Amino acid sequence: MKPKERQLAILNYLQTHGKTAVDQLAEFFSTTGTTIRKDLTALEKAKKVLRTYGSVVLREQEKATETELPMTNKTYINLEQKKKIAQAAVKFLKDGDSIIIDSGSTVLQMIPYLAELNNLTIMTNSLHIMNSLVALEKEHELLMCGGTYRTKSASLHGILAEATFEKFSFDKLFIGTDGFDLELGLTTFNEVHGVSKAMTNAARQIIVLADSSKFGRRSPNIVCPLEKIDVVITDNLLDEQTHQALLNKGIAVVIAD
Repeated sequence: MKPKERQLAILNYLQTHGKTAVDQLAEFFSTTGTTIRKDLTALEKAKKVLRTYGSVVLREQEKATETELPMTNKTYINLEQKKKIAQAAVKFLKDGDSIIIDSGSTVLQMIPYLAELNNLTIMTNSLHIMNSLVALEKEHELLMCGGTYRTKSASLHGILAEATFEKFSFDKLFIGTDGFDLELGLTTFNEVHGVSKAMTNAARQIIVLADSSKFGRRSPNIVCPLEKIDVVITDNLLDEQTHQALLNKGIAVVIAD
């Protein structure tokens, strides 16, 4: 990971975990303490973090103003949890299913496991996901919407993309999220989130892939209300109160372990 990418990922980690020891950051990002300290020095100069002895925390303004990370950064955050969640998600599929896969970093981890299935019809708005699907060299039918290219997420958005999904009906949607609020549902930083809404209207079953850090986080834009969600797949760090709240709302919960 390049220094700028890692520094953005550090900010996202601190946003979720709060005050963190330098050694913990080094272990999480599989690098040395010296490298992390160089990153923190750069972030401190940019007035993004406050450093104390042996640890670091976001400045208050950084806590208050969340920003969307590029796809390349999101991929490395909570990666092992994301892989387990993706593996559990594939168990909901059978040969011949028609599915939508959104452009999230957790959903991206599903792609290698799709090699075990046959004759899927798959539609996406993500270039990363489409390239990964092509690399499988399987006889799946692959569909991609048109639209305006968005560099940060490497995906297509806008009126053309939304209109494309409105013309189709699929068995299942696999979708990630920036935040999961127990009142609002799925939320996102992405200001051009209309295509994600169109996806939720084009599938008969909505399956959400979200690691436990996403729960209790509220981003500015609402993508999908709770009542439309059928299944949530998450990791074993989900707290019991949130788990029970999801069940009480009629949402099936799968803990990937």
